[in-house]
Amino acid sequence: MKIIIDECVPSIVKRGMPDRSIKTVQEMGWSGIKNGKLLRLVVDEFDVFITSDKNLRHQQNLESFDITVILLPSNQVPAVHALLPKLDQTLTQLGSNRFIEL
Repeated sequence: MKIIIDECVPSIVKRGMPDRSIKTVQEMGWSGIKNGKLLRLVVDEFDVFITSDKNLRHQQNLESFDITVILLPSNQVPAVHALLPKLDQTLTQLGSNRFIEL
């Protein structure tokens, strides 16, 4: 499973799950790209997109993208760090849900 984290998500997600294949938007050279175009780029190479952008699901028709989007409740490092076990479990148990809000 290939995972990408949005530029609004702290890098603690990648560092906190070293056994996962995780890239960042920045590593891909996609910083600053707006959500619609970013999602079109992401679906070609990744299975899961992790973001904390609460507006994403209202701005984009996520059902038209063949990718699972996981929404974190915050981008604050302490809150995200506390969620890492739940996020890892969610990634392990992915079903047919295309949008998961933690």
